[in-house]
Amino acid sequence: MRNVLIPAACGLLLGLGMAATPAAAATEMKQGFLPLGLAMEAAAEGIRVCEEHGWHVTVTVVDSGGNIKLQAKGDHATIHTKDASFRKAYTVVTMGPIFGFDVLGDWVEQLKTNPFAPTYATLPNLFLLPGAVGVKMEDEIVAAIGIGGAPGGTNDEICAKAALTKIADRLH
Repeated sequence: MRNVLIPAACGLLLGLGMAATPAAAATEMKQGFLPLGLAMEAAAEGIRVCEEHGWHVTVTVVDSGGNIKLQAKGDHATIHTKDASFRKAYTVVTMGPIFGFDVLGDWVEQLKTNPFAPTYATLPNLFLLPGAVGVKMEDEIVAAIGIGGAPGGTNDEICAKAALTKIADRLH
């Protein structure tokens, strides 16, 4: 029995030692990323601009991997706006680097003459409606701001562009 406990104890100690490695090793440490404070400012500005027009929206900010960094539902925004805003932002960060766009409305326009465009609409989480902009640092999309809820995607995009403008001078 004693011989069985020794290997088990060594395995436990080894496992504990691995768990004690620095937390920074498990975090994403890329050069360019959008800090949470700037994401919050951008979201508030996007909602504010839309509210000035009477549009009730949700803003979603995603990181370069398409993960939600921040989602803010404006007052009176309906439930579907959270999914629309996420999917628009996700489309920009996942397809923008491939197809060379950072404003979703630009790609939607290009797709109008592309016979394969309906295929993109079948991919999970893509949304082919204007309303999102990429957040770029040194020509790399590091995040995206998506807005859903204004009538027509072009109105969402007006607010998304205003959100980006609010923080653009502080992106390094």
